[in-house]
Amino acid sequence: MSADVLVRVEDLVKHFPQRSGFGVRSGAPVRAVDGVSFTIRRGETLGLVGESGCGKSTTGRALLRLIEPTAGRVEFDGQDVGAMDPEALRRLRRRAQIVFQDPFSSLNPRMTVGAMLDEVLRVHGLAGDRRARKARVRELLDLVGLRPEHEDRYPHEFSGGQRQRLGVARALSVEPDFLVLDEPVSALDVSVQAQVINLLQDLQERLGLTYLFIAHDLAVVEHVSDRVAVMYLGRIVEIADAVDLYREPRHPYTRALLSAVPRPDPKSTRARRRIMLPGDVPSPVDPPSGCAFHPRCPHPAKDASCAVGRPVLEPVADGHAVACPKALEALRNGG
Repeated sequence: MSADVLVRVEDLVKHFPQRSGFGVRSGAPVRAVDGVSFTIRRGETLGLVGESGCGKSTTGRALLRLIEPTAGRVEFDGQDVGAMDPEALRRLRRRAQIVFQDPFSSLNPRMTVGAMLDEVLRVHGLAGDRRARKARVRELLDLVGLRPEHEDRYPHEFSGGQRQRLGVARALSVEPDFLVLDEPVSALDVSVQAQVINLLQDLQERLGLTYLFIAHDLAVVEHVSDRVAVMYLGRIVEIADAVDLYREPRHPYTRALLSAVPRPDPKSTRARRRIMLPGDVPSPVDPPSGCAFHPRCPHPAKDASCAVGRPVLEPVADGHAVACPKALEALRNGG
């Protein structure tokens, strides 16, 4: 394993069984994540993007074993996460945390902020006695831009942006190396989004954190990510450095997504052709054969071969890979 790689994911699969009203399994499974591979280097942010239901959040949860993967391998700092016993998994929980989209649902409404953070410190044996824990709670609140008096308030007394800061504070309380940020700003107003994003970037720089940033908003992902992976129906179809991907997307799905991203310059936005995809995203219960995107694909070279054989990620340049034979063929032909 390369020394600068903190997280390695290989052929990760998560299928959910369908159940009838009586809890009996019925029909084909939901193929939420269907063979995902990527790495995350220490100190970087990998953005994971795609439409709702493509498997982004499931990938993040399976990576941390908050849900058990169906197949595949996840390594964290060289260790096989799937082979960890309960004690090793407990140690992983200190080093790898998650911040959810809806912080309110993940905060105990019956506990004050101070009591919640104190509980985490006590359970993990951090910060020593009660006085030391209280000092650490205030330090955590200050770290995320909240005031000391906030420790006596309950979650419902905070705004959405403040609650997300609390979610970040709780994640940081165990001094992790790695955070899965699962749609951390999608429920916030635009002005509050910017504040939380700036906070996350500042914390990353100060604490040396590594992020998996899950989102559907490509404008946000462009701003925060070093590299970006694009998901469609449970699989990664393109991955590249953020600058390269936004400047020269290769997969037709990536191009369609980026064509809808507003730009600061109204003239460039108007001049850019919006790519409208036909139909809806297919069901993960019964995905199309071959390339899952081919029923909606606008690529001019699309043909019957696209429905045969599932494409794999192939390099188009250093650090840039795409799962589309037609895009690779066009590139080789100078397109």
